[in-house]
Amino acid sequence: MTTRRTGLREEKKQATRVALREAALRLALEHGPDNVRVDDIAEAAGVSPRTYNNYFSSREQAIVAAVTAERESRVAAAVAARPAHVRLADALAEAILEQYTEPRDHDELLLITASPALRDTFLDAAAAIEHPLAAAIDQRLGCTGTPAPRVLAASAAAAVRVALRQWLQPPAAPLTTSGLVVPSGSLPDLLRSALATLEPAFDAAEEQAQQRLRQ
Repeated sequence: MTTRRTGLREEKKQATRVALREAALRLALEHGPDNVRVDDIAEAAGVSPRTYNNYFSSREQAIVAAVTAERESRVAAAVAARPAHVRLADALAEAILEQYTEPRDHDELLLITASPALRDTFLDAAAAIEHPLAAAIDQRLGCTGTPAPRVLAASAAAAVRVALRQWLQPPAAPLTTSGLVVPSGSLPDLLRSALATLEPAFDAAEEQAQQRLRQ
């Protein structure tokens, strides 16, 4: 019975999170992010502002959560689902490219690129892949108790953030009168380039894991 109550409670919390982020995105698209208050989002989702603050620390965080839509768990799941014979570095790159370059709604992308606060929050959201990705890497390498999975996952999250920043905030990108930044370059190419710098570390960790199995 306790397990069931816990499960129902978690389902309700997840439903509330989804309702809040979807309300935040809808209102931002309708009125512009600067014209949306936390109270407006909470009311649209049918909860109190206090409840809102239990889930998100800002309106930007809720809007970006709707755009990314649990991407961190999907990246980790994709890595875990790759066959064991696939090189870990390749499994990681494939999973990240798959989840970060899937077609996005044009209006959602425009919303992000037009707002400096949303761009910053969108970049910061890349860090969310670290913990679930560490678990997926640990599962593949079988090195529980060592810092390797966490270090590798943190490095991958940093590489993704660097690529996204270069894509969204190129050094010489001129701003339009509305503050819009036009994404520059190929995001898949930027992600591949950033992740390629980590391949030696991933290969070394994988080789060490294979050596442990042979012992």
